[in-house]
Amino acid sequence: MSRRALTLMVAGFLTLMLALVGAVLPVPYVVLSPGPTENTIGDVDGKPVISVEGRQTYPTEGKLSLVTVAYQGGPGTRIDLFSALRGWIDPTIAVVPEETIFPPTTTAKEVEQQNTQEMTNSQDDATAAALTELKIPYSSVVTVASTEKGLPADGKFKVGDEIVSVDGTPVSDRENVSASVRRHKPGEQVSFVVNRGAQSMTVAVPTVAGRDGNPIVGITMRVGYKFPFKVKINVGDVGGPSAGMMFSLGIVDKLTPGAMTGGRSIAGTGTITAEGGVGPIGGIQQKMVGARKAGATVFLTPAENCAEAVKAIPAGLRLIKVSTLHEAVQAVDALRTGSGSVPSCPAG
Repeated sequence: MSRRALTLMVAGFLTLMLALVGAVLPVPYVVLSPGPTENTIGDVDGKPVISVEGRQTYPTEGKLSLVTVAYQGGPGTRIDLFSALRGWIDPTIAVVPEETIFPPTTTAKEVEQQNTQEMTNSQDDATAAALTELKIPYSSVVTVASTEKGLPADGKFKVGDEIVSVDGTPVSDRENVSASVRRHKPGEQVSFVVNRGAQSMTVAVPTVAGRDGNPIVGITMRVGYKFPFKVKINVGDVGGPSAGMMFSLGIVDKLTPGAMTGGRSIAGTGTITAEGGVGPIGGIQQKMVGARKAGATVFLTPAENCAEAVKAIPAGLRLIKVSTLHEAVQAVDALRTGSGSVPSCPAG
């Protein structure tokens, strides 16, 4: 064998080895693919996704399905280059930089915990939005969402404590609590009355100077609700806030006579506020693919996602544009009855 042939063979072998090694090295990307769907008016693992206690409910039919995105990769479980390349080739899959899903300062566990908390909040907001749509009265409360380790509130409050008053002043919203604390100087005591379950108690904590110099006690708050009946939502391991609108539609369907869908398989996505506002979500293309694979023919799409969604509509799926829960209810009603307008996502 000539020296030239030997050199070419060795170079080719080394190039192949480098390519193989490079292909299996972990890369900082996350693969997003269509995840499972769940029918909000159906069952999961033999239990209703939505159950209502203390209020009359009505039979439903068809599907009002939430959709999800599955992901591979992330801190500690990075994908290899081959997996990323397969994702780039497949139009139903997205490959995105790791930091878009896992911010540099957070761990995979922290992201999972955040998704779980967002799902819990979303379920509460979905119930509030449904009752707002149905004009069923309920009340709002301010609760403790978390305490910051090392600050005065740590160990004094528990997550879920309802803040009733601060220094004798009844609480109406989160800003009301913050303003009451800011009236103190660092080191002064603040007196909270909280409801912890069925027990009412007074919790006194001193303030300290925060990063901006204003007095704080070290709690974060969220708005909770007191509903006139119990709504329980069971979705297993699904996390994040993007199923909010579909939860609300499922609750509305169960609390009103007649089947909202008319037997259709309808899917959708979108965050929800207590007032019924529908917000944008991520992974819209993967969610549409998942919805169509599950048999949906109609997809309720947040208005802010329409421009992205129309670029990759799966065959056989009709996109309906919604910006509020009321619009979603009207659109589904119009589909069932054949009367009224149904706003579609504009093309291009």
